[in-house]
Amino acid sequence: MSVTLKDIARKVGYSVTTVSRALNDYDDVSEETKRLIKRVAQEMGYHPHVIAQSLQRRRTNTVGFIIPATDRYLSDPYFLELLAGIGDGAATLGFDLLVSTCKPMAPQECQVYRRMVKGRRVDGIIVARTRCHDERIVYLVSEGFPLVAFGRTALDLDFPYLDVDGEKGVYKAVQYLIGLGHKRIGFIAPSAYLMFAEHRLAGYKRALQDSGLPFDPALVVEGNLTQPSGYQRMEQLLDLEKPPTAVVTGNDLMAFGAMEASQERGLIVGRDIAVIGFDDVPLAAYFRPSLTTIRQPIYKIGKMLSEMLVKIIQGEDVPERQIILQPELVIRESSGVG
Repeated sequence: MSVTLKDIARKVGYSVTTVSRALNDYDDVSEETKRLIKRVAQEMGYHPHVIAQSLQRRRTNTVGFIIPATDRYLSDPYFLELLAGIGDGAATLGFDLLVSTCKPMAPQECQVYRRMVKGRRVDGIIVARTRCHDERIVYLVSEGFPLVAFGRTALDLDFPYLDVDGEKGVYKAVQYLIGLGHKRIGFIAPSAYLMFAEHRLAGYKRALQDSGLPFDPALVVEGNLTQPSGYQRMEQLLDLEKPPTAVVTGNDLMAFGAMEASQERGLIVGRDIAVIGFDDVPLAAYFRPSLTTIRQPIYKIGKMLSEMLVKIIQGEDVPERQIILQPELVIRESSGVG
């Protein structure tokens, strides 16, 4: 049988109201009384009725995350890392995580967001893989609904976000390859509607320009961030009359596909062709050959997103509402030896 507030009140000799206010840390109850009531409640095995508490506060103590992915998203190591960070960050602060999924740009995507907001299923939402003109963020801002985005947009809107400087990351990777002697460097870009695709392509172009190398549009192809698309786009690059000697990809999964396509052509990755990814998912270090990549701390980012969102939900001050992290080039076997 569960312990009630009345049981605790009888034990400590205070009213039910005092017991309730002590357990909820109201200022009108002395610290000594709070300590007594909380100790007795713990000894008696009291557990608060979470649903009743949330109704009183008009909060669910839940954050939402709608994964913008196609089928089999849980096989994507990027989202596994991000989810782990978001979930652990939320749990540390006493919040649950409600996860849903919807294919990006699908007609029903906005409906999924509306259900979460209008149904008050969550207190705030984390938005990932932001787009240049992101209707999800337009909607959440217009509703005044708490949000934190993983990424920037081209919108003239003020909203909290955390991002990684993808332009600088790809710039470092291309400059590194140029330093190894490569002059024809391909780029398998993410889908153009994604904001980080614009940043990463800008880094690629700027690195070529700063080194006096011409930009060849034939060396830039677009994938959809999956391993099969990396395979297909690498085949396209290798079929060129003058194929690249090195390739940078928009994420690690496409890099894995690019390496597979190269190996099937009889090329030795790291000797005959260099490949660099972006993300540094856990598998990157154990792939064969191990993948040189641009590291963004995905798990840490997930935790930071949760912490920012919970502070906003609770009305606390968030000193930095717009954070841009610096990426790191992690050199492994796939790019060869410098």
